[in-house]
Amino acid sequence: MHQEYETTFGYRGGMTLKEQRKPIRKAVFPVAGLGTRFLPATKAIPKEMLPIIDRPLIQYAVDEAREAGIEQLIFVTGRGKTAIVEHFDTAYELEHTMRDRGKVLDILAPTRIQPGNLVTVRQQVPMGLGHAIWCARAVVGDEPFAIFLPDEMMIGTPGCMKQMVDAYEDVGGNLISVLEVPAAEVSSYGVIAPGARVSDTLTEVKGLVEKPKREDAPSNLIISGRYILQPEVMRTLECQESGAGGEVQLTDAMARMIGRQPFHAVTFAGRRYDCGSKAGFVEATLALALEREDMAEDVRAIMRRLLAQSGG
Repeated sequence: MHQEYETTFGYRGGMTLKEQRKPIRKAVFPVAGLGTRFLPATKAIPKEMLPIIDRPLIQYAVDEAREAGIEQLIFVTGRGKTAIVEHFDTAYELEHTMRDRGKVLDILAPTRIQPGNLVTVRQQVPMGLGHAIWCARAVVGDEPFAIFLPDEMMIGTPGCMKQMVDAYEDVGGNLISVLEVPAAEVSSYGVIAPGARVSDTLTEVKGLVEKPKREDAPSNLIISGRYILQPEVMRTLECQESGAGGEVQLTDAMARMIGRQPFHAVTFAGRRYDCGSKAGFVEATLALALEREDMAEDVRAIMRRLLAQSGG
């Protein structure tokens, strides 16, 4: 007779681990930040609504979530963030006007969310990323969930979260996306202490180190803004223990999960752009423009002209 386990990772009634594993249906987007690095542009406009070419930054993360099969989007917002929700609402007047003028409405299709699949919760006080995730606890419930940091633009085929969901279906537990960086850059990021290598892109996680010195870093694999976590992390976060900067840190809560539940890192096969910085935002805009057939030639000409003018 099969033994019955009560944990997320056991089996019941003869079901295998894979059959018992709950799918990733929900994703949390912490978007309550003030975006002070982009002032004065973000005085009245949420940072997540700043456009990379013709789509706001948040749209890229939502599209990535949908590609991965995620159904419910949970936005953890703050004051002045209503534009994010309105972007994903139906714009009746705009669509009516476009339809009357014979314009194609397909361009708006990605901005429509199925009724009931967009939920917002408010983070009244900025107490850190861990606190923002904890604010979504009632909506997450007892299901595993994804986390997207929209500042981290991840471009790949398939997308980063799809790669992670595929890995989750094999190993379950908790997963984070990582990227290899030069050793000289590790002190700027959270870094994993790697364990056994499961495959070319999947590595066991033995520990997490926040911004280590180069000589102390356990690897050059940095955490890159995408997570799949089990709901038990909410019980760790509810303690509201302060970490670095006096804030509730998600990294601290994840570190406590290691050894108690399976924990793996997925090395993302794609490109990352740090859109939380001005230089990274410009880099992402140029990189994506150069990939578009309707813009690439003109953008190359503009870049050559500007470089010539600046003596580059």
